[in-house]
Amino acid sequence: MNASEMATSLEFASKIATVVNLFKFEFPDAKSDLKPWCNDPETLNLVDPDSIDIGFHFPGVSKSWRSRSILIQIRIYQDLCNELKRRAIGIEVAGFNHLGEQWRLSTINDWSFVGKVEPSGEIGEKLKLFCRQVLEVFNQQGE
Repeated sequence: MNASEMATSLEFASKIATVVNLFKFEFPDAKSDLKPWCNDPETLNLVDPDSIDIGFHFPGVSKSWRSRSILIQIRIYQDLCNELKRRAIGIEVAGFNHLGEQWRLSTINDWSFVGKVEPSGEIGEKLKLFCRQVLEVFNQQGE
């Protein structure tokens, strides 16, 4: 679901802003997109209501990223006994260019890249660090 629609409380909006800032700190050329999904009925049928989706776009195709746009999907689990208690259970990251999806990283399995190509080793390590930081932001104790 678009991150802009998931910012339903000050706490959650703050966490989403922190994610954007963490990404832009590591990759300052990226432009954030809190509404990566169109609001047409066909697209909305495909959107996961239990994820926070944020897009990042680079000014051109990056050789180190091997893509131009990045989609980050933070998978959320909501405690049914406590509606305010939501935590991240994993992150999916995908890189796209004009040919479509080029690579994907999932923190749910073995944290490895799959796809036609992979980002450079340096970018891959920075992206994994970013994912660990995002999981910490959403899973801090006491919230």
